[in-house]
Amino acid sequence: MTTTAVHSQSRPVLHSTPSVAFVALLLRDFNVLRKNIVEFIVRSLMQPLLFVFVFTYVFPKIGFGVGGSGAGESTFSSLLVPGVVAIACMFQGVQSVALPLVTEFGFTREIEDRVMAPLSIGGVAMEKMVAGAIQGIFAAIVVFPMAAFIPATAVHLDVQWLELVTLLPLTAFCGAALGLVMGTRVDPRRVPLLFGVVVIPMTFLGATYYPWALLHGILWLQIIVLINPLVYMSEAMRASLTPQLVPHMQVWVIYVALIGFSILLAWIGIRGFRERVLT
Repeated sequence: MTTTAVHSQSRPVLHSTPSVAFVALLLRDFNVLRKNIVEFIVRSLMQPLLFVFVFTYVFPKIGFGVGGSGAGESTFSSLLVPGVVAIACMFQGVQSVALPLVTEFGFTREIEDRVMAPLSIGGVAMEKMVAGAIQGIFAAIVVFPMAAFIPATAVHLDVQWLELVTLLPLTAFCGAALGLVMGTRVDPRRVPLLFGVVVIPMTFLGATYYPWALLHGILWLQIIVLINPLVYMSEAMRASLTPQLVPHMQVWVIYVALIGFSILLAWIGIRGFRERVLT
């Protein structure tokens, strides 16, 4: 009688590190985005397109150009571009983070799949902010072709590349962090309501259509709006794109404010994300 020994062959075990899991989740998000690319492009283009088209093309053509006529219209068109870039960053960051959380924490419970990844809950929240920031940067970039071809008057940009390549990611991340706060600290059913109650007031009081420095005539308002992170996003883009036109905040103040707001909003958002997941 022969005895057959069965030797189990050891199989290689794949060890997934937090960084690998982070990248995998990021790729998963962009794969989903690729499948909904038309919706993403429309969402990214529509708002900045309307802003640039109405304010820099329609108004001058019908004789109601903002800023007067001739050089005044051109100056306003140039000043509007940084504001539109900042708005695009913030809106895309908020939309790409806050709105999906409504579904993920809702009936689909997709969030349960995400937190099963070999990554901390805070890491999952950070991945969502990074994905939102990348989408925000894309939304900001598409503003530049619009500014080149749509305005009826010339747009004069003086790009400061060091400021642009450092402040634009900060601006986009700050917008994404704001989206995480809105998506985790508010009842999911009320998140769409925030666009009318929070985002729109932030936009009009965020120094997007005018430089913050010109509010000196309304000192109380100039001080109050400093709690609005969009003010620093707009001033960051103004310092990066049109520093020659009007005074802007000192660059070091912009860096400190954006970094501070990004850390604060990310901390609040991650805590809220953790609480929502654990409950």
